[in-house]
Formats: sequence, C-alpha cells, structure tokens
Amino acid sequence: MKLHDHGVYLVNGVPQTTAPAGVTEAEAKKGTIAYGILKAHNTSDSMQDMRMKFDSMTSHDITYVGIIQTARASGMKEFPLPYVMTNCHNSLCAVGGTINEDDHQFALSAAHKYGGIYVPPNMAVIHSYNREMMSGCGRMILGSDSHTRYGALGTMAVGEGGGELAKQLVGRTYDMAYPGVVAIYLTGKPNPGVGPHDVALALVAATYANGYVKNKVMEFVGPGVANLSADYRNGIDVMTTETTCWSSIWQTDDVTKQYFEQHNRPEAYKELKPADVAYYDGCIELDLSTVECMIALPMHPSYAYPIRELKANAKEILQAAQDQANKQLGGKVEMDLVGKICDDGRIYVDQGVVAGCSGGTYENICAVADIIRGKSCGNGEFKLSVYPDSMPTYLELVKNGAVADIVSAGGIFRECFCGPCFGAGDTPANGEFSIRHTTRNFPNREGSKPGEGQISAVALMDARSIAATAANGGYLTAASELTDAEYTLPEYHFEQGVYDKRVYNGWGRPEPGYALKFGPNIKDWPEQPALTEDLLVKIVSYITDPVTTTDELIPSGETSSFRSNPLRLAEFTLSRKDPAYVPNAKAVKALDEERRAGALPAKIARVYDDLKKLGYTPDAANTNIGSAIFANKPGDGSAREQAASCQRVLGGAANFACEYATKRYRSNCINWGMLPFLMKDPAVLDNGDYVYLPGVRKALLNADDELTAIAVKPDGGVVRFTVSLGAMTDAERQILADGCLINYYKNN
Repeated sequence: MKLHDHGVYLVNGVPQTTAPAGVTEAEAKKGTIAYGILKAHNTSDSMQDMRMKFDSMTSHDITYVGIIQTARASGMKEFPLPYVMTNCHNSLCAVGGTINEDDHQFALSAAHKYGGIYVPPNMAVIHSYNREMMSGCGRMILGSDSHTRYGALGTMAVGEGGGELAKQLVGRTYDMAYPGVVAIYLTGKPNPGVGPHDVALALVAATYANGYVKNKVMEFVGPGVANLSADYRNGIDVMTTETTCWSSIWQTDDVTKQYFEQHNRPEAYKELKPADVAYYDGCIELDLSTVECMIALPMHPSYAYPIRELKANAKEILQAAQDQANKQLGGKVEMDLVGKICDDGRIYVDQGVVAGCSGGTYENICAVADIIRGKSCGNGEFKLSVYPDSMPTYLELVKNGAVADIVSAGGIFRECFCGPCFGAGDTPANGEFSIRHTTRNFPNREGSKPGEGQISAVALMDARSIAATAANGGYLTAASELTDAEYTLPEYHFEQGVYDKRVYNGWGRPEPGYALKFGPNIKDWPEQPALTEDLLVKIVSYITDPVTTTDELIPSGETSSFRSNPLRLAEFTLSRKDPAYVPNAKAVKALDEERRAGALPAKIARVYDDLKKLGYTPDAANTNIGSAIFANKPGDGSAREQAASCQRVLGGAANFACEYATKRYRSNCINWGMLPFLMKDPAVLDNGDYVYLPGVRKALLNADDELTAIAVKPDGGVVRFTVSLGAMTDAERQILADGCLINYYKNN
C-alpha cells in the first residue's frame, strides 16, 4: 500500500503526478465523482461554502426520539424528505422495563404523523435496509449513526449527530466547506480466504493515526474495483468511518447495476466514474492481492496486524497490545492477552461473533457456512454467534441451507441486531478474548466496565477467519491457512415481500391528526441558557488519553436504554472514564442556579477576587457559570449526539481540546451550545480550575481568531492564555450564541 504525500491526477484512469498540458488543478478537481454529487446537492452559489440538502435520512432507536423531539421543538410539522427509522439497537434487552418498546411505538406513531418509514425491531440493521431500499447512484443520505456509508452503491452517505438531521427536518441545510477528496486506487484481486474486513482493517491501519483522510472523502477507483462483489465493496466501505473520513464514494459498474436490479430498483443505477482528468488531494494505491488475513487487536480497529505475523510473534505482539491497553485503562483493571497463548504456542480465542452492517452480509455468512460445514465448534469455552444483517438475507440463508450448516456445527444463529458491536448482545465474560466481524473494538464497548473490574479483550477479524478459528476449536486460524475451503456462494434472491408485509412506509402521506405515543421515559429536552457576554466555566474532568471516544463520553450498551430521557441518560456521562464527572458537573450547575436566584456563591466570589488581580471585574448577574471538560482529542467513534447533549443538560458550557477527533462530535458540541475551544498548551489547565472568558459572545459573533482566557487555580493563582474556536459558519456561531439549536430555531 502506498500513500502519496502530494496530490495526484487521475488521467484516463491512471494516476500521475502532473496534469496534462492546459489543465489546471482547480478545473481538474471538478472531475472527481465526489464533486459532481456534492454540486448537485449544494444549494449555495459557492462550492467552497456548501449548503446541502439530502435525498433521505435514517436513524435507529438510540437516536430518533431525540431528533424528532428537537425538530418538534423547532417547528417541524411533517418530514420534508424520506426518513427511515430502524430498530436494531435496543430491541432485545428489557433494561428499564418497557422503555425500548415504548420508543419503538413512538417512532411508529411519528411515521404516521409526519410521514416517515418505520422498520420494526429485528427486521434489518440500519445500514442494510438503507443499502437495499434507499441507496441510489448520485444520491446523498444523512444518518445519525457514524457508519452511515453507502458509497459502494454510488451513494454519498454521512453519519452525523442528531442536530444535523433536525436541521434537515425543519427545511434547513447541512453546512460545511468543500472537503478534500482522496483517491483509493485499487488494483489486483483478493486472494482466497481474504475478506472485506481484511482490506478494511489494512486501510484503517494505514490512515487512522496519521489523519491521512480525516474529514475527507475517500473515492474508490481503479481496475481492482471490478474484482469485488457488491457485498465485498459494502464491507470495505462501511469501515471507512474508522479512518475518520467524512464520507466515501465508489465508481459504479455492472456489479452495481446488477445489485439494484436484484433489489427491484433498476432505476437507482447510473454509471459514476471520474472524468478523463481528475485531481485528488491525496492517493492511496492498494494492490488487493497483497492484503493478508488481518486481526485488529484491542482496543481500536487501527491496531491491525496480519494474522500470520501475530502467530509468528505472538508473545511480543500480544504483550505490546496488552501493555498499550492497560495503559489506556489507567490501572483500573488488567487485560491479559499473553495468557491466551497456549503451551504449544497457539493462541486460544473464547468467542467468535459475525454481526451487523459489516459482518452480517449474505456473502460473509455464506462463507462462514462453507468453512464450518460438517465441522464442529467444539464443546469447550469457545462459542460462535452469527447475526444476519436483514430479514431478506436471513430468509435466503434459510433457503440455501447456510443456517442449517452453521447451527449443525454448534453455532448460534441470531436475529438482525447491532447489539454485539455496542455491548448489548453476546457480551464476553470477564477476561475472555473475542474475535468479531463488527465495526469497532473500542474500550468501554462490548459490555466492558473497567471501573467495575470487568474487562474483555475484543479483536476484529473477517468472518472467514472467524469461521476458520471456529472450525479449529477456537485456536486462532486465518482463512488463508485452509487448504480445503470451497466457497460456493449460492445466487442471492432478494425477497422484498418480507419488508412489504411489515415495514410501514408513510412517506408523502403524513397524518397530522395522528397522536404521538409517549412512553413514561420519553421527555422533552430541558431548556438551555443563551451565551452571556462573559462566561465562567470550571474544568470538572481532565482527560490526558491521546484520544477519547464517544463511548467513553457517554457509554453504549445498557445505558442507552435511557436515551429518550435526557436527564436520566446524563447520569451515565463519563461514568466509565471519570465517575466523579457527574457529581462535579451538578455541583457547578447548582452554583449557577444560586447565581440566577440573585445570590453570588462564596466560591465564585473568591474566583472573582482572584480575577481582579488582572484587572477583570465580572458582572456576576450576566455571566453564566458552567462546567467544562478538557480532553486531548475527544469524539472518535459514534455520531450519537448524547456524547455532547448529556454534558449540556448537566450544565456543560464548553470543551477544551488540542483537536477534535471528528467533525461530527464537534458539530454535536456546537448544536448543543457548548463552545468547542482549541488550545495549544494543555499544561495551563488542570482539573478543578475555573476559566474566565471575558467578551466571549462578542468574540464568537465577530469570528475573532483568538480569545483571551484566564485560568484561576484552586490556590488563587491566575494564568492568562489564548484559545480559538476554529472555522465556523455564521449559523453555527449564532447557534452557540443562542445556547443550542432549539433556541436558534425559536429565535430565527
């Protein structure tokens, strides 16, 4: 794999470093597939300052209640575009009593009232339904899940926080500067046993840490594309999220055309390819024949190695991964990977899972069946579970015998569910080592609770190698090691009637008089204050990890059952990373409530006395007091807005960071009225410091490059430093000034 350190021209399908005579870089940039799609969806006069509207949207049952509640409070009367609401995250566990099904009933009633599309529980995982029923060449889809990626089907899809979907629901636009576009130039053909997750993990390993494609579009082109099936492309594409790219798009061909014909939507196909000359801001050249069977060790998809290399150097590599994981866990609990090495040098695995939008596809599960047919998983500790991605996939696997093959070998065949990926299904036992064809293996995911002494080790692998390991009784085995594997891949037949009989499609037929069904856990968003001229915040959590994931900011798993009750869910904020956060944030919020009642708290009076040393005299009556966190690089992972909104409902007013891991987390902060400060020297701050930001509202609205901040230490010391807010649109600045997106719509 080669990552170019400069821009590349694609000339008649071949990469080169210079442009043909007479062609400018600016003109050649218009030759990418991405440019054409973005231009078609941009409502502004400038491609550098885009204002986009999407063709459709999608959410699952962790996010849609909050989005609809935000849109209702902002004046929405009906859905102005097709909105798919799936139920693939909280559909099994009864945590919280009737909470999960109450939310499902709310979504069905919203589909009736506003004209939406409701996919019942266990019918399909969110991205599979959208691939099958909503994708189309040249279209754009916005989803409130970070893995909203349908580029392999010619559809530019974007995963964002709920606020961005609410904007579309009230007729507003998705605003951003034109992104960079990076070519992923594929050649060659994958070797037998090498699956889409192997290619995806190799790409993530090559791009995540260096930020090569961060917030850019990955555009897959080259002769190697033709050597990949539609399912194979989808499997690679959905994992582009883990590179931190913004979106993805692939050239289309007869394989894409056949996919849409197979799914009864031939009109959704059109050829997409770069112009004869196209300029890319970067280029990754990847010969697919060089990709090996991979494993991504705990606790990130980018910690990827060839399985061959891991087995040859098991002690060294597992020790390094174990040390890295335990450092990240901060001494709360010890992960033991080295202990999985047997006396004969083999690596033993306790669990295998194939599931979700990346693993549960038809071709992946057929490959699992081919490998495990007639064999046994054994009756020891190892266990295998397989989850199909949709009921049409499930039905075809029943018809062709794949389900029987897997179950006969000792595997468990499940329903269409995303649970294993985020910790609500097939959670490993404490200390177990699990290999999974799912999208993530972050800390505080898959059910682990380090703060309570519970930790499992989760690695990512392709379904084929998971099946090979299962067939070998749980001893780590790459599918490429198999000499007797025959991949039959029976022809797929899509049975749309499965959806026609169960999915409610009210698009274009809203019923305004239809009553929304509110369960007792569904609550409105609490009101948020506008930004005052000056602001005082207290740092109540100081996180020094290189990256802080959204699962650490607000845990997934059973806590997400409370997602429709903002205050109740907020009780779990940072609970697995910093249990002191919630009480500390509440204490600061109480100080602001005391101030609003007209009494200046004694603690704040002392802070103001210290500020007078530098000549500042804050107006207590007009200076909000809020909490804030510092994290080096927050926001990697999920698009869930709760990572920001939970801080906000507890009185959060700002984040301080050296950089933000993703655009979507930064957007969540903005949409919830939390100032996303950037700072160069985190050493000036510490937990417990107060930070005074004089004139912050004026500086924000004036788009000042830098703002003055003053840290007041617990011992009375005072330190002046500078912060910035980075590039923002005028609308984003006004959202922050108004206090949150809901306030912005009420005021405008």
